[in-house]
Amino acid sequence: MSEGVELDNNSVSSVKVSKDKNGVDQAVLRNSKGASAVISFYGGQVLSWKNEQGEELLFLSSKATFKPPAAVRGGIPICFPQFGSRGLLEQHGFARNRMWVVDDEQAMMHSNEPNGHASQASINLLLKPSDEDLKIWPHRFEFRVRISLSDDGQLILMSRIRNSNGKPFSFSIAFRTYFSISDISEVRVEGLETLDYLDNICERERFTEQGDALTFESEVDRIYLSSSDVIAVFDHGNKRTFQIRKQGLPDVAVWNPWEKKTKALADLGDEEYKYMLCVDGAAVEKPIMLKPGEEWSGRVELSVLSSC
Repeated sequence: MSEGVELDNNSVSSVKVSKDKNGVDQAVLRNSKGASAVISFYGGQVLSWKNEQGEELLFLSSKATFKPPAAVRGGIPICFPQFGSRGLLEQHGFARNRMWVVDDEQAMMHSNEPNGHASQASINLLLKPSDEDLKIWPHRFEFRVRISLSDDGQLILMSRIRNSNGKPFSFSIAFRTYFSISDISEVRVEGLETLDYLDNICERERFTEQGDALTFESEVDRIYLSSSDVIAVFDHGNKRTFQIRKQGLPDVAVWNPWEKKTKALADLGDEEYKYMLCVDGAAVEKPIMLKPGEEWSGRVELSVLSSC
């Protein structure tokens, strides 16, 4: 997706917009140390996040389809206004396969964040419903997302959703984050212990997590409820730890399709389940309700640490 995009090799952060091979706009963010992120305007979806050594941190399927209207398998698709099949809309809602636009003229300026982060390369994107969208989900909204790459390599997604409708509506949301991992057997997730979860494999039956850490030996498709705001994914094979910090997103969705489910997915290679794990900041169990004029905000901050 980033073919043909040239990045400045200098000591300042940068933002460049170009078109991919299908003519879709995409933004490339780069910080002063060489870390980068690629965001497609199709779905407002992060497709790549690399550290300063150029190592890819997000999984993208070798069989992913990048041509609209198909959803892109990998990166960070935005699931809105529905998560999964929990409603009448298409799987995971329609935001991930709509064209987003730059929010305003200031969207690509570098910024100094007041929260302690250093200089950031950022882009602001906006989604509003089309007439066709209103036929299937009759609610007017403004969905803004600011995607930033900090100078220390953190990837930050800040979202605001405003009800510009004349009546209340509710929605679910998840930032489906496909982490690139060494091998699913080498990974554990901490921060979910003792939590209740809904198991999508068992018709959303409710269970309680019994282990000190979540490890993987078969398909996992769960929504952990009312989690803490910090979750860690330890990848022993890559000697790397991902940290997920979230605000406004009480739940955590965890998914790996394992062997059998993978073979039923046309846009995922038969062995690729071994090299991906989705751990998402989400609001699923209790949909978010907005009255006319009200606004919801949420935030996901991803960082990666080396571990021995």
